[in-house]
Amino acid sequence: MNTTSTDIPATMTGAFLPGDSTVALRDTPVHTPGEGQVLIRVRASGICGSDIHYIYNGHIGEGGAAYNDVVAGHEPAGEVVATGPGCKRLRPGDRVAIYHISGCGQCDECSRGYFIGCTSELRAAYGWQRDGGHAPYLVADENTCVPLPEPLTFVDGAFIACGIGTVYEALTRIAVSGADRLLVTGLGPVGAAAAMVARALGVQTVYGTEVVPERVEWARSLNLFDEVIDSSGAPLEAIHELTAGTGVEAAVDCSGHPAARSLALKALRVRGRLALVGEGGTMHIDVSDDVLHKQVQISGSWVTSVPGMTRLAELLARQELHPERLVSDRFPQSEADHAYKAAVGRAAGKVCLVFDN
Repeated sequence: MNTTSTDIPATMTGAFLPGDSTVALRDTPVHTPGEGQVLIRVRASGICGSDIHYIYNGHIGEGGAAYNDVVAGHEPAGEVVATGPGCKRLRPGDRVAIYHISGCGQCDECSRGYFIGCTSELRAAYGWQRDGGHAPYLVADENTCVPLPEPLTFVDGAFIACGIGTVYEALTRIAVSGADRLLVTGLGPVGAAAAMVARALGVQTVYGTEVVPERVEWARSLNLFDEVIDSSGAPLEAIHELTAGTGVEAAVDCSGHPAARSLALKALRVRGRLALVGEGGTMHIDVSDDVLHKQVQISGSWVTSVPGMTRLAELLARQELHPERLVSDRFPQSEADHAYKAAVGRAAGKVCLVFDN
């Protein structure tokens, strides 16, 4: 094993999610990286809405097996401190963000870098089926590690894979550009990230809609949106007024709510493009009026790929954009329980654990 130091401990404290809306801090081993693996000193680890919905509030999955009582957290970033046999690219000292799924490496989806789509029994998500980032150290497969270029911070990196990467994939799939006006429905951390990425891709005009008052005010404070519309009123009329009755060229729903999805679709102009990102729920579509007669494109997008995440990190670094600004609450790992309670309740933006190790 190639390592930068000899002071790596044998054990550490990891944050686990029992499924009863609490966090359990327990001793757990610091594992040695195996073939093609690296040991990461974790510097930041984000909390995702899927962690809350599917694990923290109660384990959801086939037979309750989706979460395998591992260290939680699928949004880590940190520094390589050791490499296992067969590593070809990374060296101790390298700064990395982690793509949150490890796949079989052989199937069609894996060959494209979309480990999220791997259907092999070998597929495992950090923080779900294998140890994740809510601990000082993490063993990661080298092929899931994305270089974190300067001047991006570790907190930036923790937000890249699942949050920023998700909307980057969606927006590139509907090919947004400076010719578009974009509507974002659902202005949590992912929705705000959509505005940031859209600006980086050249979009000049971005509108947002949100129903939660605290998030309306938070989104307005970011100065990423030309207009933030309280969707508890008449948001479609407001959008038509802003666009002189034409509607927007592109929209992305980050809420997963049926009403927000419908709004995003109806707000499109003729030949508009819609990307659906928010998980769960349903969507009512009047196929003739909303889709066929308007000739719109609807695209589903599930996270991103390792190459996509790499391109995104480079884009953010070149434009000196910091996803960190969308983090509203930071906690040390010792206060992980408070961090999850904040993510469930009062936090307007992203919640992140930060490490001093």
